[in-house]
Parts: sequence; C-alpha cells; structure tokens
Amino acid sequence: MSELRTIARHAGTVLIGQLAVMSFGVADTLIAGRYSPHALAILSLASSIYISIYVALNGMLQALLPVWAELHGAGRPAEIGRSFRQALYICAGATALGFCGLWFPDPWLSLTDVPAHLWPDIRAYLRILAVALVPSQLFRMYGTLNQSLGYPRLVTWLQAGALFVKVPLSYGLTFGAAGLPGLGVVGCAWATLIVNTLMMLTGLWMLRTQDIYTPYRFWRRLEKPHLLTLRRFLQLGVPAGLSIMVEITSFTLMALFIARLGAVASASHQIAATVASVLYMVPLALGIASSSRTGYWLGANQPGKARHAAGLGMGMAVAAALLCAGLLFLGRESLAQVFTNTPEVAQAASLWLVWVAIYHLADAVQAVCAFLLRCYRITLAPLLIYTTLLWGGGLYGGYQLAYSGLAWASLEARPSVDSFWITSTAALVVVSALFVWLVWRATRAPHTLPSH
Repeated sequence: MSELRTIARHAGTVLIGQLAVMSFGVADTLIAGRYSPHALAILSLASSIYISIYVALNGMLQALLPVWAELHGAGRPAEIGRSFRQALYICAGATALGFCGLWFPDPWLSLTDVPAHLWPDIRAYLRILAVALVPSQLFRMYGTLNQSLGYPRLVTWLQAGALFVKVPLSYGLTFGAAGLPGLGVVGCAWATLIVNTLMMLTGLWMLRTQDIYTPYRFWRRLEKPHLLTLRRFLQLGVPAGLSIMVEITSFTLMALFIARLGAVASASHQIAATVASVLYMVPLALGIASSSRTGYWLGANQPGKARHAAGLGMGMAVAAALLCAGLLFLGRESLAQVFTNTPEVAQAASLWLVWVAIYHLADAVQAVCAFLLRCYRITLAPLLIYTTLLWGGGLYGGYQLAYSGLAWASLEARPSVDSFWITSTAALVVVSALFVWLVWRATRAPHTLPSH
C-alpha cells in the first residue's frame, strides 16, 4: 500500500471517530438551542472552560504518540508496554489538575467578567464534567496508543457507537423522558459522564482480551515511577499540552469575552465556534495519521520516508481545507438555521461563518505541522509562537479591537463578535507560516532515535 493511501486510510478512520466525538458537542448545542437561548449561552460558556482544560490534558497524552510510533517502527513491543505503564502516572497527575480546574471555575469566570447570575448554572455543569474527565483521560490513553500502532479503527468503533448512546441520552435528560422530569442543560453534562465511562470500560476490556495487544505485555505489574522516563515524557508532553491549551484557549476564551455583548452574540458565536471545531477534525485526523507514519519511519531509521510522510500530510491538509472552506462559505446561511430557531441568532451566525471559513484555511496548516514537529521533539518553539501570536495578537488584539480600539492602527472600538475572528485569523496565518518553516528545517536535520 502506498504511503498516501496509508495516511489517507488512517486519517479517514480517525476522522470518523473524531467527528463522532465532536457530534457529542454539536448535539448538545442543538439540544440546548432548542431548550432556550439561556441554556445555549450556559453551554457556550461552560464548554469554553471545559474544552480549554480538556484539550490541554489531551495534548499532553497525545504527545506520546510519536514515542510509541517510534518504538513500533524500531520493533520494540515490550518497551511500548513499559512506556505505556509509566505514562499512567502522567495521566493520573494531569487528570487531578484538570479535575480541580473544573470543580473550581470561579477564577475563570471572574477573570473574563462573566455575568454573576450565570455562575451557578455554569458551576453545576462543570462539576459534572470534572468527574467525567477521569474516564475520558484513560480512554484518551487507549486511543493514542492505538493510533501510534496503526489500529485507529478500534477507537473509531467505540466512538461511533457511543454517539448512538450520547444523543438520545442528552435529549432525554435535558427535556425529560419516561415520566422523569428534565434536568435542563445540565442533563447534557450527565450524559457526557455516562458515555465517557462506558467508553473507558469497553477500551479496558478490549485491551485485556484482544490478541493484537499480547506482544506489548501491557498487563504486567505496574513498575515504580521511573524518573528519567517521566522527565522525558514531561519534556515532550508539557510543552505540547501547553501549546494546545494556548491554541484552544485563544479560540474558546473568545466566548467568555463575547458574553458581555449579550445572549444573541454568545449564542451566534457558539454556533460559529462549533462549526470551526467540526472543521478542525479534518486536519486533526491528518495530523495524527501523518505523525504516526512519520514517527514510525523515524523509528525504523528511514528519515527520507519520514520526510515524505510529513509532506503528504501537509499537502492533504491544504487540499482538504480548501474544499471544506468553500463548502462552508456556500452553505453558511442554511447551516446557521440548522442550529437555532431564533432568527436573530441565525442571521448573526451566518456572518461569523464567513470568518470561520477563512480561519480554517490557516488552522488546518498549523494543526498538521504541530503534530509533525512533535515527531522531531520540537515543542518549545511552537509554545512560544502560540503564546505570542494567538494570545497576544489574536485574543488580546480582539479584546482591544472590540472594547478599546487599536490606537496604533487608528481603529475605534467595534464591540462585535467578528472583531475577535478578524484578529485571531490574522494571528493564525502568521503561526502557520512559521510552523511550515520549522517543519521544513526539522525534516532536513539528522534525527536519532532517543532512548525511552
């Protein structure tokens, strides 16, 4: 099978699973939008905090993908098992931090000036998701492992199957079913907890019973923490996790800053943000697939083939982004009406979706590059670039443009949702250009398989 077909099939399988998981959030947005504009606003604000923490922790664990892919390419299965068991310590510590952040969200709400009357509902929603974070992170380890070994279909089946449980469960718990009263938007959070637990338990069962996992000897006795191994994991995972946190928070914190513009602004932005998140699944899948193959060839001491896999991933991301952005631009008005039955919200969302289409073009390039850079153990430079441009130029620049104006550019304040999209898109274009340059340099430098 050609490298292109291998990456495409791997990415396609991952994409199906990622879209299934993303459909959890899309379904919740649709359900909350039908319940009330207030419920949709609560979901938007709570989700922005949850996603900011969730993706940072996911990024830390996802950063281990090239480690296991290299060991797989080098033909060292028993070391994958030991490495996986050591990673459980990283998972436990990261989950504990995330749990605290979700259980005590008041600093986030205060920092971003979220109206006080929304705090109780947001707090109730996030505390349920704090508990759901535990099974979610364990399942993420299982998913990263399978993606690194070239078995993404096992994860996709579970994610796709869980969608058929999540959607009716969210609807029934929100509106009420079988004679039970509805819980409102918090019902979506309870459904997330239940589904995450089911996925985790099924993943553990498969890891225990499927023959394909036998060579890796996962079920050996858990060793004591190996400080050198954990330090190397943290050197790779912490910058990667922080990079993704900066990337996502530069996007999700927009919702908190936009909240002061009113319920229509928050609800319409939530629709735009949801669509942007769905589109992101395509380059995310390509990033996972191409980095898995790049890591595999680096482990097999084939840097030329690794460079080829990286180039294919980037090229496929650009082509897919052009197609997705074009379709979104043409269908933006109809798509906005799918998410809400409030005309004002739909009209505003259709305007923001134009910026989402442009934003996605740059987002796709940088997303794949970020995964490829981890294969070459380049994580600090992306973190610095993200922090400077996405937080400084995109998020802070949008805040200034919306509420204070940009004196250096002779622009007065324009309190509108698209102020944030304009600055964020501009910042992301620069990020993409820098990341492409870093990948070009990395693929042409000598690479030695590190000890794990």
